[in-house]
Amino acid sequence: METEKIITELNFKAVRSSGAGGQNVNKVSSKVVLTFDLNASQALNEQEKAFLAIKLATKLTSENLLILNCDEDRSQLKNKSIVTKRFLEVIEKALIVPKKRKATKIPKAVVEKRLKDKSSISEIKENRKKPKL
Repeated sequence: METEKIITELNFKAVRSSGAGGQNVNKVSSKVVLTFDLNASQALNEQEKAFLAIKLATKLTSENLLILNCDEDRSQLKNKSIVTKRFLEVIEKALIVPKKRKATKIPKAVVEKRLKDKSSISEIKENRKKPKL
């Protein structure tokens, strides 16, 4: 994954934000909406695109667009840097391939201990019964 190349493929749009800002909030477009077209990306190879499509299935639109919003700050520039950082984190986290689980064998001592405990509990319960004469 080429970070610089991906950043050039991002589309930013400034929108009027709700939240802090008072009367200024009605005049200034400080909310930033980031859109990333997964299918049109040149920075990712086909294998990475397929992997991201599976991992980010819940976050992608039907056209394979990833849309992220940020209106945490009153500054459009800060919101842009925050949303870009968040986007890179999402992509990097999604591209991590999980390790395959190795099946392990249950140790003999554990199996024997379980059977021994089982038989001792069975013995205790057997001793509670009335003796047969």
